[in-house]
Amino acid sequence: MAVKIKLTEVSKVFHTFRQTIHALEEISFTVNEGELVSIVGPSGCGKSTIIRIIDDIIRPSSGVATVDGENVNLDKNRRLVKKIGFIFQEPNLLPWLTVRQNVQMPLKIFRLKGPEWENYTDELIKLVGLEDYASSYPIEISEGMMQRASVIRAMVHKPEILLMDEPFGALDEINRESLDFELLDIWQKTQKTIVFITHNVHEAVLLSSRVFVMATNPGRILDEIKIDLEYPRSSRIFYEGRFVKYRDEITNLIGELDISKIK
Repeated sequence: MAVKIKLTEVSKVFHTFRQTIHALEEISFTVNEGELVSIVGPSGCGKSTIIRIIDDIIRPSSGVATVDGENVNLDKNRRLVKKIGFIFQEPNLLPWLTVRQNVQMPLKIFRLKGPEWENYTDELIKLVGLEDYASSYPIEISEGMMQRASVIRAMVHKPEILLMDEPFGALDEINRESLDFELLDIWQKTQKTIVFITHNVHEAVLLSSRVFVMATNPGRILDEIKIDLEYPRSSRIFYEGRFVKYRDEITNLIGELDISKIK
């Protein structure tokens, strides 16, 4: 399987007026094409910094991040930018635009027009069950619906990679689990490469083929756990001994983590 994303000894140091923060120390890992991996760890371990380096939002202090063998941090490369969709913790929908108009924002940015893109927008809206709300405004729909719209907005320009920064963290447990299964369905249908950031160990094991476990001070990878559970996955997986074993192993690796965030 081809390597899609590669980080080699990536470190990041932030300098403030009062202190120097070693956010990441020599992070190295690969993500294969079509793979869904998660990064878990306590707050402040640098999870979000990693995916922002991959998306060239933040530049590393040292080391190299590549997508398809190209260094993403050398220069703004329009071809690489179009390969990535970024999904933030909050939906960030524009309140004066409808759901459909919000979803289509990347098409305007990348100047993608025509029936192909209109039809693909409709397919994505239907895929996440928002076809009856396409003409609604954000204030008229639920938080879960807004998050669904933000996911497909990141997909509408047909990126090869989705970087997801705790996208369901603000939702209640029922909505979160529902969207986790929807994400699995989308991933299996599209086979996009996904890097998923989460505090939630349960969620990481449910979604991933591999989980990278991080520690703080400085942010570093403690271990890589291969999740040997078959796809497609359903709620029955929660009762499998292997699921519980992986969840407990990762929880023990993380150590001091807010127990309310481990489901």
